[in-house]
Amino acid sequence: MLTKTWPRRFRIVGKVAFDRSLVEADTVNEKQPTRRIAIVGAGISGLAAAHRLVELSRESRVPVELVLFESSERLGGVFGTETVEGFRVERGADMFITDKPWALDLCRRLGLEQRLVAPDPQYRKSLILYRGQPVPTPAGFNLMVPGRLWPVLTTRLLSPLGKLRLLMEPFIRRRADGDADESLASFVRRRLGKEALNRIVQPLVGGIYTGDPEQLSIEATLPRFLKMEREYGSLARGMSRQPATVVRRQTSEPKEATSGARYGLFVSLRDGMGELQEALVRAIADRVTLRTSTKVTKVRPVPATDNETRGSVGPKFDVQSHATGDTTAAPLTERFDEVIVAAPSYIAAELLQCACPELAQRLVEIEYASSAVVVSAHRLDEFEHPLDAYGLVIPARERRLILAVSFLSRKFPDRAPPHHVVLRTFIGGALQPEMCERTDEELVAITREELGQIFGLRGSPKFTRVVRYPRAMPQYHVGHLDRIREIERLTSEIPGLALCGNAYRGVGLPDCIHDGELAAEKMWRLAEG
Repeated sequence: MLTKTWPRRFRIVGKVAFDRSLVEADTVNEKQPTRRIAIVGAGISGLAAAHRLVELSRESRVPVELVLFESSERLGGVFGTETVEGFRVERGADMFITDKPWALDLCRRLGLEQRLVAPDPQYRKSLILYRGQPVPTPAGFNLMVPGRLWPVLTTRLLSPLGKLRLLMEPFIRRRADGDADESLASFVRRRLGKEALNRIVQPLVGGIYTGDPEQLSIEATLPRFLKMEREYGSLARGMSRQPATVVRRQTSEPKEATSGARYGLFVSLRDGMGELQEALVRAIADRVTLRTSTKVTKVRPVPATDNETRGSVGPKFDVQSHATGDTTAAPLTERFDEVIVAAPSYIAAELLQCACPELAQRLVEIEYASSAVVVSAHRLDEFEHPLDAYGLVIPARERRLILAVSFLSRKFPDRAPPHHVVLRTFIGGALQPEMCERTDEELVAITREELGQIFGLRGSPKFTRVVRYPRAMPQYHVGHLDRIREIERLTSEIPGLALCGNAYRGVGLPDCIHDGELAAEKMWRLAEG
């Protein structure tokens, strides 16, 4: 890990023996009672919420105490950068998109702007597996819209009839009930045809959501394409009427340099994404009481008439917790003025079951997929394939045992020593849930076999790491946004409560940061009265 040393005033002191220090602004209004705000979950959304509250407390004279609960021993959820034998390994996301500004803005506020690095343009393309062979994604293909004609006409991924069907897209009428949600698969079949869905769009989108396109909501996952159909009647017409692409505005790269995901829009940090996690922790260290290895088991609103503390009015919450793994000790119950639940929705449902059974029911309806990543390091000369891309995605119709392979050190060369490569192989997801039941040894063996068949890998890896993500990726099924609107309505009926995380309005890093910051701002408005 990049660092394991915490600031002296930021001490993790065991399972339930906590630092009780008061968190308040540098200059506070002593006549105002100190408000206590609990944040449940120290993943990226919870850390972002805590950081935003710290920022607001510095700008205000409102005294506030912040307590951040985390059931595990580490911060940042799946985030983490590890150095192994000279290789820099990412446990979670290896970069983030910048056309959603919230992660980039957070980096600037944390003083990390000069640490941002773009992927190496030398290998800026993606590959799709076709009949067992890696084939370049048509240059300029933007998830489901071809940006250029010639690459589509010459690609091996589509048959002549498949190409013709895709090129007919401008002549396909928009759906009569255009305001109704539909599955991503249905939308793509209507507009681009079955081949484009199965051979290009499904693997590209699957690499983002690890989900089943027959169930994923187009409105919740890729709304900009739905908007193009509604406004212009065609994806091609909608794309042609857009201003110059963000890729070219930000990087001045030619269109032919990019295929698949818009990698010119992505950045990472010089020493890995763990830098962001650690900068967040440093920024909140002096002002937040952290309780790691502490599981919150219940969040219960307390009627205003039951209030006994500080003479304040309005709803409060009893937050019940205990040391992780210790079910024998009596739980600790504390009172807070506001609570932000930044845990997965199924955990939020458990915490809020007593507070609002209807809200808990809606939360538990959000399904999740599990996955695993096998990180492996190799010599480049052990591959027959040149690995001249950022990664490979695999259509479900190829019936492989892996979903995708990210060539981490092709994106960022300093992640591996010269003449070596670091790969991240993705397994499981909604379409292959049984794969996550395999042992680590089985997953490593499957990865070696698949890499051998696809890329001609010979020899053994220098090392491997298996990182598991159980129930980590929410599935935005058809009707998701209606469900979220109902969750928001029910949450609004419990003043002082906010929910945030990747279960609601976006799974990417910028979305999670934005959701956490919005929850913090909502709670701060209540704290200010």
